[in-house]
Amino acid sequence: MLEVHHLNNSRSQRILWLLEELGTPYTIVHYQRDAKTRLAPPELKAVHPLGKSPVIRDGNQVIAESGAIMEYVVERFAGGKFVPARNTQEFETYRYWMHYAEGSLMTPLLIKLYLGIAGDGAKPVIERVNGNVRAHLDFIEQALRSTKYLVGGEITAADLQMSFPMELIATQEMLGDSYPNSRAWLKGLHERPAYQRALEKGGPYAYVRD
Repeated sequence: MLEVHHLNNSRSQRILWLLEELGTPYTIVHYQRDAKTRLAPPELKAVHPLGKSPVIRDGNQVIAESGAIMEYVVERFAGGKFVPARNTQEFETYRYWMHYAEGSLMTPLLIKLYLGIAGDGAKPVIERVNGNVRAHLDFIEQALRSTKYLVGGEITAADLQMSFPMELIATQEMLGDSYPNSRAWLKGLHERPAYQRALEKGGPYAYVRD
């Protein structure tokens, strides 16, 4: 059975969610962040050398990186669901959002997080980073102007992949009234029964805010 090495308050929550959407059997190995450092425990390094989550084990196969895990799960267990047909414009849009979530959107969010730890001296730089985040939000808001999900009217793994950075933005009070499409999209994701089941199984998760 598929094994998910799950760290609280992390990207691995969306892996549980995808598996719940698909009805794929899995087990969870739980890990807790250090209360002071907020880092993952060293035990995760026994699963993957970088000691980060999510990581899944499927037989002898160990896969890290949430995007790679999602692609693996969809290809192996989804039966054509949660991904558009290949060789279509919808598939290329899907592939773009799958990589954009971590490759573009998460970068300024992580910079903002670390600068916040640096104290008052970092405030001028943080405002510049906030401007970058707002530019991304403008882009996403426009993409959702006429569609329920990022790739048309049906949910795909790209929506799940994008959920974590958008949840992080929401908790930073940056997803305000200027972004009604994005807020409605995120609220709709949070209302899905599979999302709620994943929260119950994954444990405390600090980023549920629309």
